[in-house]
Amino acid sequence: MSFRKKVRKLRTETGKSFSKSSGKIMVSEYDDYASAITETLCHAFGENRGAPKSLMRITGAGERTVKNWLEGKNAPSGENLVELIRHSDEVLEAILMITGRHEILAMKMVLNVRDDLVQVVELIDGLVPPDVDDLE
Repeated sequence: MSFRKKVRKLRTETGKSFSKSSGKIMVSEYDDYASAITETLCHAFGENRGAPKSLMRITGAGERTVKNWLEGKNAPSGENLVELIRHSDEVLEAILMITGRHEILAMKMVLNVRDDLVQVVELIDGLVPPDVDDLE
């Protein structure tokens, strides 16, 4: 009995890149999807030992799969990406940045700031006694 001569080929370390055939130049700090998602996941979920388990709970993916995401070897696809976007605004913002959808990203940021301002106004209204309005 002889051993197989072919061995498993390892994946390249470069990751997948978006094609630039649309004529638009990507105006993001990332050239590939995997590195953008890796940095975003590390920032959003932390680089501690609990991050893989959190991501596993959110997506239902296996431990090795999630660790590959965090190490930048692979990136989530399909249903896993949708679940990550559902749980993290940072992942959504990274996807919008990668795809060049800056106008949607800007609108999202404007709405976030608006919501923050509404909360601040409510806090201020709660601090001001009701009889102060009568002084004007």
